[in-house]
Formats: sequence, structure tokens, C-alpha cells
Amino acid sequence: MTMEPKYKRIVLKLSGEAMAGDKGIGIDSSVVRLYASEIKKISELGVETCIVVGGGNFWRGRDSQDMDRATSDYMGMLGTVMNALALQDALEQMDVITRVMTAIEMKEVAEPYIRRRAIRHLEKQRVVIFSGGIGNPYFSTDTTAALRAAEIDAEVILLAKKGVDGIYDSDPNVNPDAVKYERLDYIEILKKNLKIMDSTATSLCMENKIPLIVFGIDNENNIYDVVMGKTLGTHVE
Repeated sequence: MTMEPKYKRIVLKLSGEAMAGDKGIGIDSSVVRLYASEIKKISELGVETCIVVGGGNFWRGRDSQDMDRATSDYMGMLGTVMNALALQDALEQMDVITRVMTAIEMKEVAEPYIRRRAIRHLEKQRVVIFSGGIGNPYFSTDTTAALRAAEIDAEVILLAKKGVDGIYDSDPNVNPDAVKYERLDYIEILKKNLKIMDSTATSLCMENKIPLIVFGIDNENNIYDVVMGKTLGTHVE
């Protein structure tokens, strides 16, 4: 008997650091191909898949101390577009029809983000990659994931993390005694100041009742397993 996926429409959040693999900066094409193969597997199950990519492998706007914050954030948004195009190329080499949509118009390389067009792509079983953040400075790509999930009526946000397999009460890479949470609610994240998402993204998910699963991306089949309903990481509602 063929197992059915648990979710019909998802938003997968990939950080820029994940796109860099162990290199730390830039794009590791072998890692991107690995993610693409996982995305292909869930797309072939009929799961309507959106991806939000970060840009931290090229530029992290908030880390620039000597630059105007808005300018720095716009540079970070451009980094997300490069990541989106790399992921699109890897997917299309695997015969997965993919569309990149940008919040900042650059019509020569991608479609502008239009909500109804994005939903139509999903209905036609195309993978949609959202890039350029929300098009405004001072907002993270976590907020982008929360906003797009609300706009397209996604059932869940899958927050894939590199180097950690869920939400802990402290950094498990620093504190060996850190305790992992199996389940949380959004208000606990805000009260305990857990740094898994910024407060704007957390509040947006909470207000729109969007479930969040935070899991590690270091294991090859985790994206597929989460979509199929396997208990991994930390579940937030």
C-alpha cells in the first residue's frame, strides 16, 4: 500500500548557510543537488511545494556595522535570488518544473511575486521558489516564510536547519547539556526568547495558526520523512 503524504501544500525554508554546505560561503553545488533530489521526491508525491531561501551564504544584512541597514538588507535580498536560481537550475536538471518569484522585480531572471500566480503554479504542480525576501529591508527571510505561508494557505512551514535537529533551550553546539523540546507553542518561544525565528515571524505564524516543524537537514531523507508525517525535530503550534 502506497503511503500518502501528511501535507498537501508546504513552505520549506532553507537558509543560505544550508546552500553553502561545509564551505560556509557561496554555493556548494553537490549540496544543492541533494536538496533538489529531496524536493523532487515530495513533488512527485503531489505535494504542492514552495521554498523560501535565505542569503546568509553571501551576505547577512544585520551583520554589517558600518553600512546603512536598508542598503545592507537589500544586498542580502540579492543573495537570496542567486540561491533561488541555483536551486531552480538543480531542480530543472532533474526535470522538475520550477518557477522563481522575486519580491523585487527583476523580470529578466525571474517572475515578480504575484499571489494568485504563485497559487496557480502550485495547482499545476510546479515548484515555486520565493526570493528577495518580502521586498523591504528590516524583515528576515523567516518573516518571508511566515508571510508567504499565510498568503498561499500553506498547511505547515518546514524550517530546515543545518547543524541542529530541533529547538533547544540553549545552543546544543555550545552547551552539551542543552535540552531539546519535542513540542512548543508560539507564545513559549516568545516568552523564553528562543532564537529559532525572529519575533516578527513567530508572531505572524501564531496569529495565522500556521504549524511549524523545525528539523535538521543534515540527514539526507529528512525533508521527505517530515512530509510523510514522521516525527522529527520540534513541532510548534
